Amino acid sequence: MYLGCCRRVRLLRSPAAVCPRRSLSDVPVSPDDREPGSEDKPRRTRRAPGKASVLLFPGQGSQFVGMGKGLLKYGNVKDMFDVAEKVLGYDLLSLCLNGPEEDLMKTVHCQPAVFVCSLAAVERLNRENPAAVESCVAAAGFSVGEYAALVFSGAMNFTEALFAVKVRAEAMQKASDLVPSGMLSVIGRPQANYKSSCVQAREHCSSLGIREPVCAIASYLFPDGRVIAGHKETLDFLQHRSRALNLMRTRLLPVSGAFHTALMEPAVEPLRDVLKKIEVRRPEISVHSNVDGKRYMHDKHVRKQLVKQLVSPVKWEQTLHEIYERHQGQDFPYTYEVGPGRQLGSTLQKCNMKAFKNYTHVDVVSQ
Repeated sequence: MYLGCCRRVRLLRSPAAVCPRRSLSDVPVSPDDREPGSEDKPRRTRRAPGKASVLLFPGQGSQFVGMGKGLLKYGNVKDMFDVAEKVLGYDLLSLCLNGPEEDLMKTVHCQPAVFVCSLAAVERLNRENPAAVESCVAAAGFSVGEYAALVFSGAMNFTEALFAVKVRAEAMQKASDLVPSGMLSVIGRPQANYKSSCVQAREHCSSLGIREPVCAIASYLFPDGRVIAGHKETLDFLQHRSRALNLMRTRLLPVSGAFHTALMEPAVEPLRDVLKKIEVRRPEISVHSNVDGKRYMHDKHVRKQLVKQLVSPVKWEQTLHEIYERHQGQDFPYTYEVGPGRQLGSTLQKCNMKAFKNYTHVDVVSQ
């Protein structure tokens, strides 16, 4: 687990400490559920769900100028930004605090910024409520937030994970530059058929002479809430035809490309290559994959799913169902959103109001 308050972050090695794996369930892990060769590793300790916590890490789009201002006095935050400057080759702290906004919004900058600020927010939580960190049994991150969740869990080293995020962001930016594309946030009526809408948008683009148009669901956020991504012309079609398609609200997202679709295929190999070169371990707590909502089982599983995530929809709604599923009457864990923005809290509120009652946002601005 991440030990910001207990020791200085081992910046060139792992900031994690080996600890017994925990589960949201009070049932110990089954022998069939273990990583090969892990027979001698500590078994998961039992913890009552009402005394456990879950950490959620935000993704791209949550960034804003000024984030991190309230975190510099905590733990290893300054060290983390110093290392980030060496890994990235520019002053990330200054960019987060002062902008300019147009630079912070770029994919190559905002992904590392959200990653570092989210782990810096863990330092704040660790100082102000150490029991929340100690009792954490599960974590999940939205898109690039998954890397922060994996660092927190002990599956990745902070510095190496940051380098992987850098490579990922650069590769995604290059893929985005190849074709005009984007992402559209959509809230539909109950009768909306999102996949059918995407088919119609692709057919429209084909009629315009666009070869192999892409339009697909990129994120499942909450019931009737989706992000659709693809060629710019497909998104224009969806906006113009929104009423006929039973789409109540559509909003273009301030991103440069169609992330989590086939248009990110050019970014796959660069990310796969860098993940082969860094150390990855089985998480010491449950970390859930964006690809299917299931928790990671071993290091190869982590590498495989992180690559697949680039071209697969983020199944966030399904992930929340996996994390918070429980027997009737069983208590919900405390949930902490660590990082800029409150978007994940908003989606949790729409997916599970009972779980949301135990939600707290860890601020990245206030002193």
